[in-house]
Amino acid sequence: MKQTIENQNATQLVGDPRPVRTPGTGGFDDDASLHRAVTTASGRTVQVASFAAAEGLIRSGTDSADVLIARAGDLGAAEAHVLAHDAGGAIAPPEPHAFEPRLLVCLPTYNEAENLDRMVRTIRAWLACDILVIDDGSPDGTGVIADRLAEEFAGVHVLHKTNKAGLGPAYLAGFAWGLERGYERLFEIDCDFSHSPWDLPRLAYAGLDHALAIGSRYVPGGGTDGWVFKRRMLSRGANLYTKLFLGFGVQDYTAGFRCYDSALLRQIDLAGIAASGYSFQIEMTWRSKRAGASISEVPIRFIDRVDGVSKMDGSIAKEALLLIPRLRFRG
Repeated sequence: MKQTIENQNATQLVGDPRPVRTPGTGGFDDDASLHRAVTTASGRTVQVASFAAAEGLIRSGTDSADVLIARAGDLGAAEAHVLAHDAGGAIAPPEPHAFEPRLLVCLPTYNEAENLDRMVRTIRAWLACDILVIDDGSPDGTGVIADRLAEEFAGVHVLHKTNKAGLGPAYLAGFAWGLERGYERLFEIDCDFSHSPWDLPRLAYAGLDHALAIGSRYVPGGGTDGWVFKRRMLSRGANLYTKLFLGFGVQDYTAGFRCYDSALLRQIDLAGIAASGYSFQIEMTWRSKRAGASISEVPIRFIDRVDGVSKMDGSIAKEALLLIPRLRFRG
C-alpha cells in the first residue's frame, strides 16, 4: 500500500539495514556531512558517503562512479568494501539498495543484443527492483536474450511488441503494465549505458520526496561525455527552445533518465500523449509541470554509447520542433 511521506510508519524491509525514514526529513541517510575519502591500493580516491552527502559531492564535481553510498551510514563498512573490491570504475554495493516503494525499471530495447544482458545484471547489482524489458521486435535477437533473462531472474519481465513504434509508445506500454501491477515508482533508462545504472539509487532516493526525479545533464555536477561540439549545441539549443515555449524551472526537458511516482502517472492523461520519439520526454515533463508535480533534477553524466547504433535521426528533431509550440498553445 502506498504511503505518503507524512504517513510513513517505522516499518523497515526485512533484511534492509537502512535507517527508518521519519516524517519531515528529506530521506534516509540525510546527514550531508557523512562522507569520507578512501585511497585504494591503485592510488584512486573513492568517496564513501550517505545519500545526502553523495549528492553534495557530485554537485561539486565528483564523478558518481567514484562514490559508494554507505548503507545505514556505516562509513567503516563502506570503506572496507571499497578497499576489497576496487577494480576501477563504479564499485557495486555489497547488496543492492532497497527502498520501501515497489520499483519497476522500464527498459525499452531495439537491437540491443550487445548491451541487454550486462545492463540487466548491472541494474540488479545496484537497485532492488523489478525490470520490464519492452522490446520493439528487435531483429538482432534482443527479445530472445530478454526471455532468457526472465527465466533466470524472477524479477525480470518481458513485453514483446511486434513492430518498432518508437520510444514513447514503448514507455507508455511499460507504464501501463507497471501501473496495472501496483508498482509505486517507475523508472526510465536507456539500455546502451549512456545512463549509468549506478545512478538509479540516487534517482530512487530523490523520488521519495518528488513526483518526478530527472537525471539531469544541465544542473551543477551534470554533463556529457563523448559528445562532439555540434551535438552538445543541439541538445543545449533544444532545451533552450523548449524553455522559451514551455517555461523555465526545469533544466533538462529532454532527459530520458527518470523516476516517476505512480500517482503522477495516474494523474497524467497518458492516452493523450502525442509524441513518439525523444520529444516524448518533453511532453511528459510539460504535462508533469501542468499537473503541479514536484520535480527534482539529479546531476548525472550522460555517456555516449559504445556498443550498438544510436536511434537518433532527423525525424525525431522535426517532431520536437513541431510538438513544442503545439503544447504551448493547445495544451
